[in-house]
Amino acid sequence: MKTNCIARIQFQLYVINAISPHLPALKDEGSLPCPLKRQCFMIEKVKNTKVNRKEKIKAYIEIIRIPNSFMMGLAVLVGVLIANHEYFLNFRNYLTILSGFATGFFLTASSMVFNDYNDREIDLINQPSRPIPSKRIGEREALSYGILLSLIGIISSLYTGLYTFAIAILTFGIALLYNFWGKKTGLIGNFMVSYSVTIPLIYGAVMINSFTFKIMIFASMVFLTNTGREIIKGIADIAGDSVKGIRTIAVKYGAKRASIVAFWFILVAVFLSFIPTITRMTGLLYFILVLAVDGILISSVLTILNKADKEIALLVKKRILFAMFLGLIAFSLSFV
Repeated sequence: MKTNCIARIQFQLYVINAISPHLPALKDEGSLPCPLKRQCFMIEKVKNTKVNRKEKIKAYIEIIRIPNSFMMGLAVLVGVLIANHEYFLNFRNYLTILSGFATGFFLTASSMVFNDYNDREIDLINQPSRPIPSKRIGEREALSYGILLSLIGIISSLYTGLYTFAIAILTFGIALLYNFWGKKTGLIGNFMVSYSVTIPLIYGAVMINSFTFKIMIFASMVFLTNTGREIIKGIADIAGDSVKGIRTIAVKYGAKRASIVAFWFILVAVFLSFIPTITRMTGLLYFILVLAVDGILISSVLTILNKADKEIALLVKKRILFAMFLGLIAFSLSFV
């Protein structure tokens, strides 16, 4: 059954590419062959639509995933807060803090651009409205944009020290390796993404020479939670990933088994969230906030366990991203 599905999708892509030069002759969506209506009609609209300056700027903003990039920049600051919240009391440290945020933001933004460039064929199936498949940003433009963002992030890391510069170079290298190789490896690729999501916390602590056990616990929670989220994302992208040969857990073993694996990763993260309170490394406010985070995470994985399909996976991955953002707030206020 799976082989037939993959073959059908590959055939559809072949037919779309074959008939795309003739699409302007088609008058409306209703005249298209039933199995290809949506894909072909979108190609026709792209071919006949000129991208104005406003739409171009919007596409450049959209492709860097502002919420994701901002959260990674914020995670660097959270790493500083966890390691030593008094560091923010000295005004002379603010240029270092700003440089740390810029490193996290721009390296994440560049990774998002390279990710979309590498996924441009898959996104014709999974996300055809994204900037590159919709032709709002050209392929060469995307590469140039990604390189520029990378340079800004790496140069920013130089200001904060050689150790942070080394971490930035390593993280950028892992992000590139993931986008052009690691993504097809499935769980290994998930771990590479989770490293990139977790490292800003560690970066912030290293930036002020204060790496602690508390940082290690929080970083482990983020790593495990994000790995679960990446596995759930694989459920949402089964169709395109199957065509591209990306060996996610969902593709290899099915959506149901993938949801079970994601459940266990996130459950371990929830258990770890109580260690800072038990060991009295954090205050009452952290405990209250982390209970809310844990509630969102548990309800999310129970939802995907109950019905592991694309629509639910897309909803759940957004909920988990919100829970991770709330978790960063809890980490930031852990000293209260």
